[in-house]
Parts: sequence; structure tokens; C-alpha cells
Amino acid sequence: MLRKPRYVLAVHDVERTAAYYRDVLGFEILDIDAPGWRFFVNGDCYVMAGECRDALPAAELGDHSYFAYIGVDAIDDYYRDVRARGAEEVKSIRNEPWGMREFGIRTVDGHRIMFGSPVGLPK
Repeated sequence: MLRKPRYVLAVHDVERTAAYYRDVLGFEILDIDAPGWRFFVNGDCYVMAGECRDALPAAELGDHSYFAYIGVDAIDDYYRDVRARGAEEVKSIRNEPWGMREFGIRTVDGHRIMFGSPVGLPK
């Protein structure tokens, strides 16, 4: 059984990334004593960002820059909130034939995240 996934990302500027996760996506920044690292939490979603100034930028990874599909309660409310805070959309919110209502964003670092909520499969 898998539980509470945690994501680890390489970012170029950890403070800029922390501000984005807090101000745009609504994460809490955890206070840790680890230079070059910031941890973010929102519900059961946990993201660890490590500063890697020489790493290939996520925006240059193309399709491989997707790192997470995160389940969301009240997805329409969350969608409106993150858009109002300036999130860059890569997929507008919509119901999909696989029974999910979902949308996608690109972070300030170029990582892409899909958010989804079950709406039921068509009959």
C-alpha cells in the first residue's frame, strides 16, 4: 500500500520557488534547518525542493516536466483560487472521459502539475 506521496524537485532558486508554492498554490512552508532546501505541505501533499542552480531547467524537459497528479477536494474552488493568484495554466479545467475533472499548471520553475477530482465514469 502506498501512502502520502512526497515529491522531490530540483529548482534554481529555492526562495522564489517557496514564494510560488505559498502565494500561488496555497502551500505552507515548513521551517527546517537544511541549507538549500525548503519543504511545502498542503493537506497530504508534501513537496521537497532542493536548490540546484546548475541543473537542467524543468521547462527544458518537455513532457518529462510533469511530476505529479494531485487529488483535490472542491477542485473548481481551487482552480479559481490558483488562477486568481497567477498560476500559468497548461490545461483548462474540464471533465475527462476517464471520470476525472482536472486541470494543469506550470510552476515558476517549469514543472507541470495536474490536479484532479473524480466526477464518475460515463454510463
